[in-house]
Amino acid sequence: QVQLVESGGGLVQAGGSLRLSCATSGRTFSSYDMGWFRQASGKEREFVAFISWSGGTTYYADSVKGRFTISRDNAENMVYLQMNSLKPEDTAVYYCAAARLRLVYGTSHSPREYDYWGQGTQVTVSS
Repeated sequence: QVQLVESGGGLVQAGGSLRLSCATSGRTFSSYDMGWFRQASGKEREFVAFISWSGGTTYYADSVKGRFTISRDNAENMVYLQMNSLKPEDTAVYYCAAARLRLVYGTSHSPREYDYWGQGTQVTVSS
């Protein structure tokens, strides 16, 4: 069983930055592929970023590529999402998620492939 707790959300002006953190529990954290998703009000949950268990592979949604960076620290059981050049359309609740099975490019974008989820953290970007 893995528990995930996100933090670092808040209110920021357009062009600003935030760093989201996801603290995880469980001895097998380093074996999980991890993802960040977001859900804006009235919209479906969408993929943001993925990082493989080793940190050697990352994927990003086109909408955040070049602005967001996902990273992980397996020694500290942490996953991060550095968000720069934020836009009002980035406003959403952000969730981190863990997958027990190895994911490839196609499956990494699907929420159904992830087994554990955090409670989410709100990010609001004002114009």
